[in-house]
Amino acid sequence: MNTFSLKIIACDKVFYDGEAEIVIFPGYDGEMAVMANHEQMTASIEIGEIRFRTSDGNWMEAVTSMGLITVAHNKVDILVYSAEKPEEIDALRAEAALERAKEQLQEKQSIMEYHISQASLSRAMARLKYSGRHMN
Repeated sequence: MNTFSLKIIACDKVFYDGEAEIVIFPGYDGEMAVMANHEQMTASIEIGEIRFRTSDGNWMEAVTSMGLITVAHNKVDILVYSAEKPEEIDALRAEAALERAKEQLQEKQSIMEYHISQASLSRAMARLKYSGRHMN
């Protein structure tokens, strides 16, 4: 199968840098996929799970925050605030973040603080959703 260069960059690390056959990401209008020789584009990535198949056929997953994806010349760059493997997620910490976000939403806030709280709530919910799938 044809491959392309994929690089997933978070604020604190390069999550993945290598060849991939397909990458599936949560977009504004639902899941989208990119394969080799895709048309040039730039799109937003929503909070959720990015899945991709490496050139050796293995599937990898990353739970990510919002970000951007750029596709050009058979190269895909994904920039996100955070990216982590589902099995690396600390469910207790994610549960505490969920409770904090719920409490913050109950308080009187500016519109900016409200949107930050909403994003925190969404991220905590995504982390719990995808970490639960990998718990023993």
